[in-house]
Amino acid sequence: MRKVNSEYTVSVNFDQRLYAQDIAGSIAHVEMLAEQQILTTSDSKQIVKGLLQIRHEIESESFQWDFQLEDLHMNIENRLHEIIGPVAGKMHTARSRNDQVSLDLRMYVKESIIKIRKNISSLQMVLIQLAESNLNTVMPGYTHLQQAQPILFAHHMLAYFEMLTRDDLRFKYAYNSSDVLPLGSGALAGVPYPINRETVAKKLGFSRISQNSMDAVSDRDFLVDFLSSSSILMMHLSRFSEELIIWSSTEFGFVELSEDFSTGSSIMPQKRNPDFAELARGKTGRVFGSLFGLLTVLKGLPLTYNRDLQEDKEGFFDTFDTLNATLEIFIEMIGSITVKPNQMRDTALKGQLLATDYADYLVGKGIPFREAYGIINQLSSYAIKNKLDFSEVSLDVLKQFSEKFDQDISEISLESSVENRNVSGGTSQQQVKISIAAAKSQMKGKN
Repeated sequence: MRKVNSEYTVSVNFDQRLYAQDIAGSIAHVEMLAEQQILTTSDSKQIVKGLLQIRHEIESESFQWDFQLEDLHMNIENRLHEIIGPVAGKMHTARSRNDQVSLDLRMYVKESIIKIRKNISSLQMVLIQLAESNLNTVMPGYTHLQQAQPILFAHHMLAYFEMLTRDDLRFKYAYNSSDVLPLGSGALAGVPYPINRETVAKKLGFSRISQNSMDAVSDRDFLVDFLSSSSILMMHLSRFSEELIIWSSTEFGFVELSEDFSTGSSIMPQKRNPDFAELARGKTGRVFGSLFGLLTVLKGLPLTYNRDLQEDKEGFFDTFDTLNATLEIFIEMIGSITVKPNQMRDTALKGQLLATDYADYLVGKGIPFREAYGIINQLSSYAIKNKLDFSEVSLDVLKQFSEKFDQDISEISLESSVENRNVSGGTSQQQVKISIAAAKSQMKGKN
């Protein structure tokens, strides 16, 4: 008879990351069992003492993992039996591995989100500082990656601050969806013991308990929420990476990345490649993959627990590691970039970024906007054909397009264009200062 590969079902190689949560959950569980007189106080204390020893062994790397025991839970229980004997068998009273693993995962997700939200806040503070130190820096704004209108570099940075604010709110929701105690649901139907689930929830820092035992052991929506939030955040960081890669090119030269976040070529000594930004952009795909992987696992599962759910962990762990590392890189990378205001302004001057301002000028002279748009469209074609900037077109030539042009057209500049956008959320310096103040206030009040 052919020998089946027993390693196929083994999860201990990755679920051992949950050891701290598993041990904390077991301690809270057996303490509650003693309080409910389901276990004796003596048995509970022996189990707790043994679990604390196991935690020390794992953290000191002296714990011997046995892959024949398949998973984290059985490794810990087996070692506990070696330490305290048959009393170890009482630890699993009134619970199943089904509600136990769900508990471990929820605890780990909650702790992960706290770390991620802290890093989001740190990155937001870097963006605020970068915006505040570049309040006078004018750059081209783009649509379709074509120069469109002048904006403040600070305004551009605050756009990413807004994205991160939404990301933070999504993770706050993901934390809330994880903050439900499943322990006490048993395998799927509850347990036949007079347990106190509220006590366990309080001991482990959960705000509420699950309301349906079948849903509790099979629910992985909280992981989907985490992976979805992670995917959107990585998408935002990937967009930022793309702009850093473009801006740091010779063709743009808007920013210079620190040598700590760029690398040389193996053959071309002049090269400074934006490898960190490129890797962040590339790693976004693996985070997307983890989300779609879990959704695919869940889409066909009947209630309740199925072994397919073992596939929920590797993608989650990889996503957390990838996202957290990327955020930490961004905090340092963005904080160390060199902004080049002169290059930004020179590039803006070479384009026709004031076209809309010229159209608005004619509107101010009584011409309907659509007619003014047509006039400036023709002027733009003329300037392109003759390789001229708008500022280089003489007043006499301008009057050939419209008699409404006058000497005051010379008052239009990159700076006046920026300052004229003085509406809430606009790019004027006054509005950007208001946005920075609001961002600082938001960070102080964050919870």
